[in-house]
Amino acid sequence: MSVQVAEMKSAIATGHETVFVDRFTNGILDPNKPMLGPVRDGGHIVANTAPGCWGPMITPEIRGGHEVTMPVAVAGAEVGDAIAIRIKDITVTSLATSSGNDQIMSGRFLGDPYVAGKCPDCGALYPKTVLRGIGPTAVRCAACGADASPFTFTNGYTIAFDANRTVGVTLDQEAAEQIAYNARAYAALPENSIQNPILTFAPHDLVGLVARLRPFMGQLGTTPAIPIPDSHNAGDFGSFLVGAPHEYGLTADQLAHRTDGHMDIDAVRAGAILICPVKVAGGGVYLGDMHALQGDGEIAGHTCDVSGTVTLQVHVIKGLTIDGPILLPVEEDLPFLARPLSAEEKAKALAVAQQWGVDRLEESAPISVIGTGPDLNAATDNGLERAAALLGMTVPEVKNRATITGAIEIGRNPGVVQVTFRAPVDRLEKVGLLPFVCDQYGMG
Repeated sequence: MSVQVAEMKSAIATGHETVFVDRFTNGILDPNKPMLGPVRDGGHIVANTAPGCWGPMITPEIRGGHEVTMPVAVAGAEVGDAIAIRIKDITVTSLATSSGNDQIMSGRFLGDPYVAGKCPDCGALYPKTVLRGIGPTAVRCAACGADASPFTFTNGYTIAFDANRTVGVTLDQEAAEQIAYNARAYAALPENSIQNPILTFAPHDLVGLVARLRPFMGQLGTTPAIPIPDSHNAGDFGSFLVGAPHEYGLTADQLAHRTDGHMDIDAVRAGAILICPVKVAGGGVYLGDMHALQGDGEIAGHTCDVSGTVTLQVHVIKGLTIDGPILLPVEEDLPFLARPLSAEEKAKALAVAQQWGVDRLEESAPISVIGTGPDLNAATDNGLERAAALLGMTVPEVKNRATITGAIEIGRNPGVVQVTFRAPVDRLEKVGLLPFVCDQYGMG
C-alpha cells in the first residue's frame, strides 16, 4: 500500500461539511489517484461540471470520452458499504450546445476512439490539439497540424437556450457559426476544463426545432476498483475494453470492478436519490456529463451536453454490499404501476382481499435497480439478478413483480436499464434502504 493511499484511508475517518469541486480527471477513473475531501457522512458536494460526450470526444488528450470531476472521498465509507446520494440541485449554465449522431474517423485512434485518440499524420497517441477556425476540421494536432478529431457528425444541430433554461431552439448556419467563434463562452466551460468546445463545429442540420429542458446527470457514481475510462464505467461501453489494444484494455472478469456510474438515465435528476456501491476506500463520488434534456434510450447516441452546477448530499449506508446503483426516482418519474398506492387504492384492495379470505395486504414501496450489459437483454438480466440478490428473492419473482407493479425502462441503448417495481417493505428495511424510501415517497 502506498503512503498516499494509507494517508487517504486515515483521513476519511473525519470529513468536511462541504467540498467544492472544480477540477477534472483526464478521463480515467483511477482508484490509485488522490481524491478530494473527504466530505463528512451527511455533508455536501458542490461541483461545477464540464460537458461530456462531444467536447471530450473531439479532444484526444482526454482519455475517457468524458471530462468528469475528480472523485470525492466520503468519511467512513469502506469497501462493502454503499453511499446514498441525494441530488439537491442541478442548474444548467451553458447558453448553447451542439450535438448529434457521430461518425468515427478511421486512422485517428488505437482500438477505441473514445479512449485512445491518435494523430493520423505524426502518430502521436493522446495528442494535444489546438483550434484553427471553426467547423468540423478545426481540431488540429498541436505538433504537426493535422486534422485530429476522432469524430465528426452525420447529422448534428446547435441549440440555444432561453435565459431561464426552460426551452431550446435549434439554429441555422449563420447563428451556429456566430456562436462557434465564441464557443467556450457560450458553453460556459469551467476554467479547468481542457476540452475543445463542440460548438466550434457549428452543426446546423436541424433548424427551428423546439425542445424542453429537464437537466440530469449522465455520469454520477463511485470510483471503480481498477482504472477504467469514465465513459466505459458501465456494462455496455465497458465491454469494448475487453481485449482492447490500448493501455486500458481489460479481461472480461475485470469488468466486475466497474460501478456503473455512466448511466445516462434521465431520472437521475434533482430530487432523486441514487445509491451507489463502495468498491474503494472512501467511495470516490464523481460526476459529470450533465444533459440539458434527453428522451429515454438516448437513441441518437448523444444529447445536449452542458456545463452546470450540482449540489449533492451524501450518506454512508454501512454493510449494504451492492454490485451496481439503485435509484429512487422522484415520484412522477416512476412507471404508473410502480407508484405508491393511495389510501383509496389500499381501501379498495383490502375489500377485495377480505372478500377472498386474504387477511392482509403486502406493504410495498418503489425501488429501481440499474442493470447494464453489452445489449439490452443482457442489461435486463443483470438488473433482475441484482434486484434478486439485493432483496433475497428469485429472479422469477422479480420478473413477476416488475411485470405487475413496475416496468423495465431503457436508460441508454444499447445496454442500460432500470428494473423498477414495488418491493416488500420488510425486505427494504432488512437491507437498510427503508429510511431513504420512506423519506423519498412520504411513507410513514
